[in-house]
Amino acid sequence: QVQLVESGGGLVQAGGSLRLSCAASGSIFRINAMGWYRQAPGKQRELVAFKSVGGSTNYADSVKGRFTISGDSAKNTVYLQMNSLKPEDTAVYYCNADVTSTSRSTVGYWGRGAQVTVSS
Repeated sequence: QVQLVESGGGLVQAGGSLRLSCAASGSIFRINAMGWYRQAPGKQRELVAFKSVGGSTNYADSVKGRFTISGDSAKNTVYLQMNSLKPEDTAVYYCNADVTSTSRSTVGYWGRGAQVTVSS
């Protein structure tokens, strides 16, 4: 079993910055990809940013140039640096990881979510 724990959410004014962290632990053989989704009230969950084990990254158009995803493979941790935040970035941010476990099965896992609120 694998657990994802997010931290770093909170309340910030428009134009401000926040940094989210997500640490994976458990029966991990290899993390294949790790990243962030978000879900605003009344909306579907959407991809924010993702990073593969090979280093490639993918961003939603709405966050390009403002958000940066990075990772520390030694710590099984991924970060999301969010700058120039806008009220429309307000959402619950979920960590997601594609993990091959020590039993060699590959499963996608979700964290419990971190609230990010941007005030105008």
